[in-house]
Amino acid sequence: MTHRFLKAYTLLLLAFVFAPIAASVVFSFNADRFPTLPLGGFTLDWYRAIFEDPLVREAFANSLVVGLCASLLSTALGFGAAYADYRYRFLGKKAYLALGLLPPTVPAIILGVAMLAYLSRLGLANGLHSIVLAHTVICTPFAMALIRLRLGQIDASVEPAAWNLGASEWVALRQVILPFAAPALFASLCLTAAVSFDEFAIAWFVGGLGETLPVRVLGFLQGQVSPRINAIGTVVFAVTMTLVVVAQLVLVRKGALGRERQA
Repeated sequence: MTHRFLKAYTLLLLAFVFAPIAASVVFSFNADRFPTLPLGGFTLDWYRAIFEDPLVREAFANSLVVGLCASLLSTALGFGAAYADYRYRFLGKKAYLALGLLPPTVPAIILGVAMLAYLSRLGLANGLHSIVLAHTVICTPFAMALIRLRLGQIDASVEPAAWNLGASEWVALRQVILPFAAPALFASLCLTAAVSFDEFAIAWFVGGLGETLPVRVLGFLQGQVSPRINAIGTVVFAVTMTLVVVAQLVLVRKGALGRERQA
């Protein structure tokens, strides 16, 4: 009885979370200008309209560039932070981990204002580079947590064994640690790119004239309600979910292969 109740509760929770998204996807194909039931007909005109809009195309390209740069930077920083946690024992390690994982817990508006003030003092505000820097800050903890989880699965004696066989610390890192962490690194690239691609508030604060796709949606909302918003939302959701699913599949597949080898 309890098992059935938990399954029903989970299904209801998922339905509650995804119902607005499903409605947006359905209405993005509605021929009527306003969301109505029954649908006025099936059309791809709203998708055609956004891909023919130069501002939307520019914002989409900006999102791709920012997402790629932020994912590369945050994955590199996240690996360094995770490896330091795995490799070394030092005073204040718990505080180090707490601070490293802190940014996602800060409200986006507060973090956006703080990043705007800080980048303005450095003369780096208002541009795609400022969005990349800000997104790197919020994405690095995700990369750190993911890679840290993977490194926690490695045998602690593997790296010392490589040293005993004559490998330097850099060689052991390159030929032992990095290959083992490769699935987490790839998953981190996908996950952080998804976080960056979907982020709005911080990009709106620090980006200036450099609009990403979620910020462009705000431009439509400030004018008039347009069905193009549903189409853009569907594209953003599809891209982010694809990245997240790919990251999850890589981790699950590598985890299954690891268990098979141990067996």
